[in-house]
Amino acid sequence: MDFDFSFFLFVGTIVTGVIWGGYAWYLKSQNVPYDIENEPVLVEYAHSFFPVILIVFLLRSFIAEPFRIPSGSMMPTLLVGDFILVNKFTYGIRIPVINKKVIELNQPHRGDIVVFRYPKNPEVDYIKRLIGLPGDKITYENKRLTVNGQSIPEIAMGTFEGKGQSEEMNGAAQFLENLTGVEHQILNRDGVQSVEFTYTVPEGQYFMMGDNRDNSNDSRYWGTVPDENLVGKAFFIWMSWDWSNKGVDFSRIGTILK
Repeated sequence: MDFDFSFFLFVGTIVTGVIWGGYAWYLKSQNVPYDIENEPVLVEYAHSFFPVILIVFLLRSFIAEPFRIPSGSMMPTLLVGDFILVNKFTYGIRIPVINKKVIELNQPHRGDIVVFRYPKNPEVDYIKRLIGLPGDKITYENKRLTVNGQSIPEIAMGTFEGKGQSEEMNGAAQFLENLTGVEHQILNRDGVQSVEFTYTVPEGQYFMMGDNRDNSNDSRYWGTVPDENLVGKAFFIWMSWDWSNKGVDFSRIGTILK
């Protein structure tokens, strides 16, 4: 069980529901009509907060959850300060708090931008791109990616030029990568040595990498992500805030992620 925000929403829903429902049951057992104008203060607060907490809990648990991008590991696709929405039911319906999948829906696809619980510390959420599915053979040599013997095409797009918090990657080589049908941009930095490997993804696991290939703590360093750690698929930027570059970046709001 993870004691995250969803857990506290769950507790809040139970506590306010029990207080409000218990009071209503008590009045009914005493044949006393429910008078909303004369509710005790505690019951009044429970009555007011219960539906709000319940709706937020259900939305976050089963529909969509907001996340803020804290690092540049997914540049240039996602920038520091982007606020995204994550589809919580794409990979199946899970029981909140205990995160047990009860209904199987879509399977993760290679190229998805995935939010997951970091395997070494499940209390921390990570976001990366899904590179390897169970059984895939992944090779990374000379900063080039090969999946199941197929070299992943890259088209050079010049150098990256960012603003504000993104300036740290200015001058990095930018490429358009076609990950077996999913086109997206990646960054590579000259002079930075990258780990090289050949790896077969175990069953029930997924291999994740950041689009900022030379500045991402991902599966190359700590291994694969088990299916039960998947949180959902990122699909939308609803706000972008860069405190070092005029605040809100309206050009990124409404971006559909791919």
